[in-house]
Amino acid sequence: MRALCFGSLNIDYVYQVPHFVGGGETLAAGSLSRFSGGKGLNQSIALARAGLEAWHAGAIGRDGRFLLEELQEAGVHTGYVEVLEDVSTGHAIIQRTPSGENCILLYGGANRSITREQVDRVLAGFGPGDALVLQNEISQLPYLAERAKARGMTVALNPSPMEEGLLPLLPLADYLLLNEIEAAQLCQCLGSALPEAEEDLAAALAAALPSTAVVLTLGPRGSLYADGTRLARQAAVPVRAVDTTAAGDTYTGFFLAGALEGRGVEWAMEFAAAAAA
Repeated sequence: MRALCFGSLNIDYVYQVPHFVGGGETLAAGSLSRFSGGKGLNQSIALARAGLEAWHAGAIGRDGRFLLEELQEAGVHTGYVEVLEDVSTGHAIIQRTPSGENCILLYGGANRSITREQVDRVLAGFGPGDALVLQNEISQLPYLAERAKARGMTVALNPSPMEEGLLPLLPLADYLLLNEIEAAQLCQCLGSALPEAEEDLAAALAAALPSTAVVLTLGPRGSLYADGTRLARQAAVPVRAVDTTAAGDTYTGFFLAGALEGRGVEWAMEFAAAAAA
């Protein structure tokens, strides 16, 4: 099994702040750090660390070459990442509080320069038995999903950030992995009432997407799995939160590694919960 993550590569600028800045407020940050990031990069690294043969496809500017080194050090193949001369690498501005919570402002940069020609070149090397992992931080997502399904690939979608334009992709997804905020936004896009109980929310999404397995992450309350015939719950592993950045991406990569290797839903959820913690 090979996993191709066709996704974002970002430079993350993380500001340590006493609280999230409000409208009209000027706030002094305690520190600034630079990290590799992007949901695509994060999930590629998680897939590789979980034991899958992981490939990353995407685009960076010349300022993002160190991101390729990060991927390679984690065991991710980077031959499908294009370096563009006329655009900067995508980046994120992240505020992080002492409690470990974060909020993120995203600039797409090279991530929004993906072309259909690049998609065709990359997917030519993959087919049945391989998986495509997508998020909502690059261009050409509908074309990517359609061509991957036509080639017999398994498609996993993390609809983050969630927006109405993703709705045509949902029936193409074999796995839909999202958090509770994204699930609520998806219900709104679908014109459905938001169930009060978490289990009902997961079941409702699975019922609306009968060919898709839904994985709903709930932070400290664990995670839920629903596929129309079964519902499973996994408790979170209790730890003191230091920084929640990429915890959801880690869960996604480790869950998919377990599920795609046929280890079973419960095993994959426990594996992912431990890694995310």
